Amino acid sequence: MKAQAVCTCEIRRSKMSRKVSPKVAYAIVRAGGRQEKVSVGDKITLDRVAGEPGSTIELPVLLLVDGDKITADAKSLASAKVTAEKIEDLRGPKIVIQKYKNKTGYKKRQGFRAELTTVKITAINA
Repeated sequence: MKAQAVCTCEIRRSKMSRKVSPKVAYAIVRAGGRQEKVSVGDKITLDRVAGEPGSTIELPVLLLVDGDKITADAKSLASAKVTAEKIEDLRGPKIVIQKYKNKTGYKKRQGFRAELTTVKITAINA
């Protein structure tokens, strides 16, 4: 009776291919003209939001994932809310805009800094 040789690469491959289902709840929200993936405790930067630091903001939900349960239909998401707390107002990095036309003497220089707000996600309610 011969002993069967087991290829270690097969064992490693089977361990790597295990799928782990996510247990963390997260949501895709519309924030400042963009879509952001957020979960409780995340800090994200949005376009400027009115209000004082410490005030709460509600963000519209586009997709909600809670473990294996995925909610994407509009009727269910109408009652879902993502609550965030405003932390601070800040300004983005300076963007320099330069225009130049050759041989005409036309030069123009302009700068821009975006008005931003940092918020912390406090709750995701389904």
